[in-house]
Amino acid sequence: MHRLPTILLTGALALAALVPAGPAGAAGPGSDPGVRSGSTVELRPGRTAGGTDLLSVRGAGPFRIGASLTRLTSAGLIDWSVVDCDGVVQAGVTGEWAGVILVAFRDGRLVEVGTATAPPRSPAGASVGMSFAELAQIYGPRGALIHNDAGDATAYLVRSGSRVELFTGHPIRPGVGYFQVGPADHVERAFRQGRSC
Repeated sequence: MHRLPTILLTGALALAALVPAGPAGAAGPGSDPGVRSGSTVELRPGRTAGGTDLLSVRGAGPFRIGASLTRLTSAGLIDWSVVDCDGVVQAGVTGEWAGVILVAFRDGRLVEVGTATAPPRSPAGASVGMSFAELAQIYGPRGALIHNDAGDATAYLVRSGSRVELFTGHPIRPGVGYFQVGPADHVERAFRQGRSC
């Protein structure tokens, strides 16, 4: 059943919000995507600091898809981590995104950013708490309802090249309970096939 991981992630985000984040260091020269020297948050032009409002298929803030776990850790942006199924490392973050997102790494590279809170929103304006019908109005033919291989869970999927936005249900109420982004071969496959351990 896929509800237990969602409940655990929701609980972890709630717990992370209660624990104050420590200071985050800056990355060195030649940093991976999303970790800029002298800064812990990569801002869009015209975006002010403190804006944990956008989660896209590129990632969120300094947590860019493809970024190195080693670099993010040395920059002080990773709070805790645990090895999950198939060697995937699940982690909590520090800084302005603490308590807002959880991240996952495969082979040392960021492959998933997810949230159980609103904001952040997708670039199209979708977020946790919306209904699948609202997502269909926002995305139109770009998105679609999908089911897992077991047929016991539904999600709303939006493709963007080789990456996806995936909105999964809430364990105790109707609507979106978790919003995640990343490569389809990780995010979509994990939803469709479930956990292997």
